[in-house]
Amino acid sequence: MRKNIITFASSVLTAALALTSCSEDEYVIGYMSQPTALVTVRPTEGGSFFLQLDEATTLHPTNFTRSPYGDKEVRALVNYTDETRHGNRRYVHINWMDSIRTKMPADSRGEDNDSVYGNDPVEIVRDWVTIAEDGYLTLRIRTLWGRPGQTHVVNLLTGTNPDNPYELELRHDALGDTCGTMGDALIAFDLNRLVNQDSLSCVRVKLNWLSFSGRKSAEFSFRARPSDGTEGTEKPRGEFDNRMAAETGNDEAAILNSFLIR
Repeated sequence: MRKNIITFASSVLTAALALTSCSEDEYVIGYMSQPTALVTVRPTEGGSFFLQLDEATTLHPTNFTRSPYGDKEVRALVNYTDETRHGNRRYVHINWMDSIRTKMPADSRGEDNDSVYGNDPVEIVRDWVTIAEDGYLTLRIRTLWGRPGQTHVVNLLTGTNPDNPYELELRHDALGDTCGTMGDALIAFDLNRLVNQDSLSCVRVKLNWLSFSGRKSAEFSFRARPSDGTEGTEKPRGEFDNRMAAETGNDEAAILNSFLIR
């Protein structure tokens, strides 16, 4: 069986270049090292692309003519500078962009899930990049990483609850790399096929996972992207809480944000 693998690499973004007592050059360097936004890189016909910033706003690069990821649609962190704006279309200069491992959910194998997908603990960090938007669930995860260059496998399972198709389970296979220090990684899952893309209504997605302190769960409000692939459409009025809701489990303490993978 072919497994999709994410590779951990340590890339720590710090706030060492604070706004106080720093030169203008230092401020520019500090700003440039930080991601400006989390986006979906959406390819178009002819090899071009745009970035979906939110449900109503798109970013159109002025210094790129072709997508660095070819015809693949991926989630990414980006640092950009605004140039001009026409309504919800913003024209930007991309300073840097780094893709996030983006994959489809996998089918539950029932009692075989442990042997197929692993059952190693993982934390989900409550952070601005842990969010359900544009048809994707993006997660900042935290676990133990030991051997340099060791790969870990992370999957999102559907079909875990016959009575609720929106109940999912995050599975982590450390491939034996279960000692070391805590480190973070980003991963995104395409959930557009999970719900009716012709519906503008939101659904509550429940996410279960095994943490280092036991079983946990959290809920997200989720809406798929319109099936016509509309480039930035206004969302219906009303509450739309697509960030991580309060988690439940043995450990109710908030998870501290310490590392970020670029």
